Amino acid sequence: MILPIIGLGHPTLRKTAQPIDADYPDLQQLIDNMFETMYAADGVGLAAPQVDLPIRLVVMGYREYDEKKKEYVGDPIERTMINPEIVEAKGEMQYYNEGCLSVPNIHEDVLRPETVVVKYFDRNFQPQTEEMTALLARIAQHEIDHLDGKVFVDRLSPLKRTLLKRKLNDIVTGKTRTHYRMKFATKK
Repeated sequence: MILPIIGLGHPTLRKTAQPIDADYPDLQQLIDNMFETMYAADGVGLAAPQVDLPIRLVVMGYREYDEKKKEYVGDPIERTMINPEIVEAKGEMQYYNEGCLSVPNIHEDVLRPETVVVKYFDRNFQPQTEEMTALLARIAQHEIDHLDGKVFVDRLSPLKRTLLKRKLNDIVTGKTRTHYRMKFATKK
């Protein structure tokens, strides 16, 4: 089932999400719904707060792009991370253009470490520790920010946020269009 994605300005996006355990109600169905929602919205990551659930759950998925063939190839690279925690950041800080399903139609360069080590439980509640680099690291950091009540525009300079103020206000008030269903704080 495709879930509505909440927009910037909704209070759930600013809450610190709470850890869950293996007994969380209908957890496997929720994970499946989040993957379906993420792919339907053309996203590569989705955190539970983005579907109005203040819990520490993230899904990520994308396919490699073959520049020569000009197409996506192979099976999707997917992760389900329950109660994720970045335990180490390393490598150089790098800018990368980010967007967000909760902040539609805005893409900006964000500075983050190129590599992170993340501890989490997978969808079967097995503990994992994984070193992530490149796009996977970028997605993990972006989604874990959501669990901590942050969105990527918080990482922009004050000047850049000022330049985006009108667009951000349009999102907060629900004056934005997407091809996926959204829920806004000031618009039902």
